[in-house]
Amino acid sequence: MIRRPMYWVFMVSLVTGCAQNQSSKYSTTQDNVLLGSNSAIEKVTEREASFFSVYNQWQGVPYRLGGNNKNGIDCSAFVQIAYRDAWQLPLPRTTKSQSKIGESVKYDAAKYGDLVFFKTSKTTNHVGVYLGNLRFMHASTSQGVIISRLDNPYWASKFWQFRRVDSLTD
Repeated sequence: MIRRPMYWVFMVSLVTGCAQNQSSKYSTTQDNVLLGSNSAIEKVTEREASFFSVYNQWQGVPYRLGGNNKNGIDCSAFVQIAYRDAWQLPLPRTTKSQSKIGESVKYDAAKYGDLVFFKTSKTTNHVGVYLGNLRFMHASTSQGVIISRLDNPYWASKFWQFRRVDSLTD
């Protein structure tokens, strides 16, 4: 699963940094960030950084059912906006509709940018954007727009499926 170790070291430190310092923001040079030495240069492409850019703009925005702006946003609207702004891909508005698009992906084959779905009750589903390394960004009902871990006991127990909506995530 880890194809580029320096990339993941950077991403783990980035996410950890965001959790420790709410004011820290992810930034890149114009086209990419170079990590490592001359012998092992790793690039975080703009495509890979794009969802983090969206996250930086929305981090902490409170959850509001039916909301679709910075006064309050629900999970499916956040995912719809994230895909539109990061990858210029239109997604349906509702979690139910989003859960039917693209192709199903096995848990151990999930990649950055895949949709991740949860069944939070018999009639309620939740969606986020997978960021790799068992992390996903979403609009949490209790904490607003945040990055959470898939192996958190709550999310692990509610996990439903991954869906790949863009062949460019390969």
